[in-house]
Amino acid sequence: MKALVIGGTGPTGPYLVNGLRAQGYDVSIMHRGTHDSDEIPRSVERIIGDPHFRETLREALHGRSFDLIIATYGRIRYIAEIAGDYTGRLITVGGAPCFRGVLQPEALFPAGLQVPLPEDAPKIESEEEFRFGYLVRMAEDAVMQGHADGRYSATHFRYPVVYGPRQLTPTVWTIMRRCMDQRPYMVLPDGGLTLTTRGYSENVAHAVLLAAQQPDIAAGQIYNCGDEVQLTMAQWIEVVARAMDGEIEIIGVPDAFAHPARGLMMFHGPSNHQLFDLYKVKSQLGYRDQVPPVAAMERTVRWYRDNPPEETPEFAAKLAETYDLEDAIAAVYREACEKLAAIDYVKPNFHHPYPHPKQPGLDRDHRAR
Repeated sequence: MKALVIGGTGPTGPYLVNGLRAQGYDVSIMHRGTHDSDEIPRSVERIIGDPHFRETLREALHGRSFDLIIATYGRIRYIAEIAGDYTGRLITVGGAPCFRGVLQPEALFPAGLQVPLPEDAPKIESEEEFRFGYLVRMAEDAVMQGHADGRYSATHFRYPVVYGPRQLTPTVWTIMRRCMDQRPYMVLPDGGLTLTTRGYSENVAHAVLLAAQQPDIAAGQIYNCGDEVQLTMAQWIEVVARAMDGEIEIIGVPDAFAHPARGLMMFHGPSNHQLFDLYKVKSQLGYRDQVPPVAAMERTVRWYRDNPPEETPEFAAKLAETYDLEDAIAAVYREACEKLAAIDYVKPNFHHPYPHPKQPGLDRDHRAR
């Protein structure tokens, strides 16, 4: 059996390539050739081509055929258009931006995404609403149309926020840098209680590999995927800080003023929950986390300790600006906490509402219940 992974060198790529090899596939990868991965054996064929354009896709794939193509990179809608000429089976990867309310929670009533968010939740309807999200939707629609037209058997995955080694923009590094700089606190929206579905790279790759193993079940399906166990933003930072042998105090402010934390949120958007429903991928494909999230985050921290990303002058300047902004917000927060603490409040005693008589035969108990 022959398989092609379009992409292959990013966060999930090596897991996909090596997982397919373990399933018995002769695997090739297609990418632009700008970087490679030592975790992919040299025996795996590298096809150099740009998967963002129809003509370069056809040029790179000319004369080839595969039993399976997994597309994690490039313009998925173009891949969907031509894939039937090269394979009978296509697995593609997109993401959550296709859902209505990701950036504009007020577009839904009540405001905010459904929690948890199923695969058939309302989608972006137009470019005017959110152009990128609309293009993501159009890509997965193209994949499913190809399946409906019989050009190939298709399965589509919606990746969550993926974490782990080899990220282009590792947000975990901004937390690690705070620990290295001995920053005592971090400003987060709404106490850091936001839930955003994240997925460790090995875990989400495992979900895709399960579909590769079960073609009849996965045919024509769209799956959300991510870690089974999800942490709030504050918990995520707590895990990173502990892995760095430190602690970070969370300073919670209203979302509208949590400017320093905006880079931790999808598309710098609002703090509303973005929590995937994973029932389908678990019940149909048998997905379970291969690496528990706390252990996965600890692995991620260790990897970036050993492979720190290059810090440009722009990064250093932005970080210094963020620290100054956090200090200003923290001062207002401390002052507000002092004023709130000065408000008289007596915490009432709590008693459950059910009668609890001390002796039999009484109409009411000692609290008149």
